[in-house]
Order: sequence, then C-alpha cells, then structure tokens
Amino acid sequence: MSATRLLLIRHAEPEEDARGRCYGRLDVGLSPVGLAQAAALGDALRPLGPLTVASSPARRALDTASRIGEPVVDERLRELDFGELEGRTYTEIERERPELFSRWMRTPTEVVFPGGEGFEELRARACDAAAELRASHAGGTVAVVAHGGVVRAILAEALALPSRSIFRLDAGYARVSVVDWFGDEPVVRLLNGSAHDVPSRWLG
Repeated sequence: MSATRLLLIRHAEPEEDARGRCYGRLDVGLSPVGLAQAAALGDALRPLGPLTVASSPARRALDTASRIGEPVVDERLRELDFGELEGRTYTEIERERPELFSRWMRTPTEVVFPGGEGFEELRARACDAAAELRASHAGGTVAVVAHGGVVRAILAEALALPSRSIFRLDAGYARVSVVDWFGDEPVVRLLNGSAHDVPSRWLG
C-alpha cells in the first residue's frame, strides 16, 4: 500500500511587531530572518519536485508556502482565533483580564476565548482539513503550511494524544514534521525537523 504523506510545516518567523502579542487572526508578515528561513525551506524541499501545497490564509503562512510551491488556501488551517484578545500583549491581558489570563496559563487547551474559539474547535477543523487532503491526494505528498496550533493538532491526532498534551510536541518556526498514512494508520517519520533535516532523514 502506498503511503499518503503530509509535510506539516509551521510558518517562518513573523515580524517583530507580533512578538509578545496574541496574533492568531492578526495578519502579520515575515521578519527578515523568516524570509531567509522560508527560502531555505523551499531549497530543501525542491528535490521532491513539484509539491501540492495547502496553506492557511494568513500572510505569514502564504509567504512561507509560496517558496515551496503554488499554495491553495484552506481556511480550516488558520491559527486559533483569540477573539477579543487579538492584537493584545500578554502583559495587557494579564493586567486587564487576570482571571482569563490565569486560566489560559494553567489550562491553555481548555479556554474558549471571548469572541473567538477554543483549541478543540481548532483541532476539529484542522483534522478535517488533513483528512480531506489525504483523501484527495491518496498515495501522494502534500505540504501543509500553517501554524503551531494546527501542526500540533494534526500531530496529536496522529499520535492519539489528548489535547492537554499538545505542548509536548515542539513546532518551531519553519520546522517540518512528516506523517505517512497507510489507510487510516499514521506513522510519524519526522518531528520538528529543520529544512536541512528533510533530505537526510527521509527523502527517498
């Protein structure tokens, strides 16, 4: 049986203005470092030949995805919607919404953000998108360029991890995780690899 492979890629480093803020829906681009990371990622994946690329609609994801191939946007791959907290700094949230901030820090995957969503909603839509991509590209390879939350959600589903355990999975900027599905059975081939890890660890 031929495997269906998903390359789960977190976008490259975002602009400085995003640091220390909730920027799920906030549309920020890449920093100079991020642009270099995206270019290196594209170079590393080029030996695979033309890839099908699915991307979050966020600019930071699209700017990364476009270095790999021609991205097709899937809204289900967007980052968590922080609702009323979008664009706010963590310091501001701790000062203005201390109870919410405390719950968020203690149990991050259990909080539903006012005017936004909770992690379980993200996990459901991200895994729906992954399942659809697997079905429509059976036996092929798809690069999925999205966000830390989305990458962790799909990996957690593949590993049968509860949502509360997602932060055991690292998902750095411009990092790649590789999952092969044999029918409905996933095998994680690479976790949080750098652009240079990809050919040496699993190409071919």
